[in-house]
Amino acid sequence: MKLSKDELQEIVDELEKYRGRQTELITVYISAGYEAVSVQKQLEAEQSTAKNIKSTSTRKNVTDALEKIVRHLKEFKRTPENGLAVFCGNISKVEGQDDLRLWSIEPIMPLKVRLYRCDKEFVLEPLKEQLAVSEIYGLLVMDRKEATIGVLEGKRIEIIQKMTSGVPSKVRAGGQSSQRFHRITEGLTKDFYKRIASAMKEAFFDNEKLKGIIVGGPIPTKDEFVDGEYLPTQLQAKVLGKIDVGGSDESGIKELVAKSQNLLSKQEIIREKKILDNFFENLGQNPDKTAYKEPEIRKAIQYGAVGTLFLSKGLNKQLSSELKKLAEGINSNIEIISTDTEEGKQFMNLSGMGAILRFNL
Repeated sequence: MKLSKDELQEIVDELEKYRGRQTELITVYISAGYEAVSVQKQLEAEQSTAKNIKSTSTRKNVTDALEKIVRHLKEFKRTPENGLAVFCGNISKVEGQDDLRLWSIEPIMPLKVRLYRCDKEFVLEPLKEQLAVSEIYGLLVMDRKEATIGVLEGKRIEIIQKMTSGVPSKVRAGGQSSQRFHRITEGLTKDFYKRIASAMKEAFFDNEKLKGIIVGGPIPTKDEFVDGEYLPTQLQAKVLGKIDVGGSDESGIKELVAKSQNLLSKQEIIREKKILDNFFENLGQNPDKTAYKEPEIRKAIQYGAVGTLFLSKGLNKQLSSELKKLAEGINSNIEIISTDTEEGKQFMNLSGMGAILRFNL
């Protein structure tokens, strides 16, 4: 099944808890575009190899898991759009007892890895990498002579464009010549800023994953660019900060990312605080359009009244999953709230669930 990011996180958290007694938990990744039938044939061959395992219990657990996966793959006429991740094994904590389970997941982004692994634990790194990349940050380092635009996606930095200004660096003569030279260079600099803004717009304006923009460079240049509002309003609003860096090339981009870690880590916390401030403000000022008790929330969902549903990560997972599914059925916005902040802890202590309603009940 194809999952949302939160659903995928829950499954990864669950799978991470399981350990096999021996190398008997099976992980299969089928990359996007690769034929599932080819993997099925590979696993059928592995079934023959598994019969040579000396330990009777391990041999049984491995062959049973392989057989279950093969049967499951036969159900697919084609590989899902984003590929497929399958996990299977005996997860019973009691030796000699069977609890053979299978999880089949279509990831939230296309899988680039193809893997078969039989180990004491499931291989989860490819899914964790997808969970880490929920948004991107636009990067710009600049001075008056050159600029480099990049993007930060998870931990990966990609250079998008390099630009040069053509602005001369030396003032030659004094007097009127000096003033004229100054006017020319200022004009060329402004033209350069406009070109940078145009390139930033082309790179980021329509990107729904853009979380923010960070600008680096020497003190006067980056401030002139940002404060001069050369960027379109939509991108200007996403500028998270201006940071002093020495370079305006690829090394400057890397320096910018290194110096931005505190800024980046604060963004999700800031966003979550704003979300909860809005919820608690509504609870105090407009209680008829706010709910935080389970019966109230269920009734509001039943009437299609829930505009936004808030669920704490500390809430019972089964209850959280049920409410989330019901709310998705009426196209509610869903916000998952951590318990890492004081506001998040306060929300969990309240009930761990809440809703802002579309209309009074």
